[in-house]
Amino acid sequence: MEPSLEPAGFVVEVRPGDRIHFLDWGGRGEPGVLLIHGLSNTSWSWAPVARRLVARRRVVAMDLRGHGLSDAPTAPTGAYEASDLVADVIAAAEGSGLLGADATTAQVVLVGHGFGAIVAAWAAAELGERCARLVLVDGGWEDIATTSGLEVDEFLRGLDEPPEVLASLDAFLADRRGYDPASWDADQDRAARATVVETPAGRVVPATRPHALEASVRAMFEYRPADVRARVVAPIVGLAATSPTPGPGLPPIEIVRLDAVGHNLMRYRPDEVTAAILGS
Repeated sequence: MEPSLEPAGFVVEVRPGDRIHFLDWGGRGEPGVLLIHGLSNTSWSWAPVARRLVARRRVVAMDLRGHGLSDAPTAPTGAYEASDLVADVIAAAEGSGLLGADATTAQVVLVGHGFGAIVAAWAAAELGERCARLVLVDGGWEDIATTSGLEVDEFLRGLDEPPEVLASLDAFLADRRGYDPASWDADQDRAARATVVETPAGRVVPATRPHALEASVRAMFEYRPADVRARVVAPIVGLAATSPTPGPGLPPIEIVRLDAVGHNLMRYRPDEVTAAILGS
């Protein structure tokens, strides 16, 4: 692991006025790895895994549109559909050099967490043989509407933080630290801070733009895993923090159940996530 490594930040323009930010962790080894975070998170959530991967692979972690330092388009329709999110992934892969824009033989490993796993699956289907491996970290094998039994608006309300957690930055960080104090470190502190903005009154508010979060959730509810994964030619592995419910009629994939305290397997089980990405 490289505990002192600091990644470089870059942006790539998907279309005029629409830029995607990514962290380039460096490293050597092919195929390179593109890491995609989940809802209301940022590229910094991947730090524990990236630090382990760089010894063997080139590693890049992107910010989804509307998250982190990426732009948050406000077009009333069409800005957060699957095709837009896939274009962002390909732009980050090509703009970072993980994939050569004209090199048909170049490949990339796509890794997504939660909603990012859905985006990674969409992108893997589009990339075809240019995707060497697809790793779904606690997401991407379920039809959210079916398994949750919720409407979009109900799901969105469930994402709201309790007022006491947002009362101050200290309260927010204490809440995040409390999930698993043993895994809390400088990377977790930075990752948590990247998800909120401190107001002049001392409270914190989510950094993810509300319109982007809603649009992302609506896109997530449109995901049909059987249709998408049937078009993915790369090997697929899933890592589950809870007992997976893949549902009927899905292409068979390897799903590994990890003993973890929650959804954030990059924090709680970084060694196992790294091994799954490397295929070891």
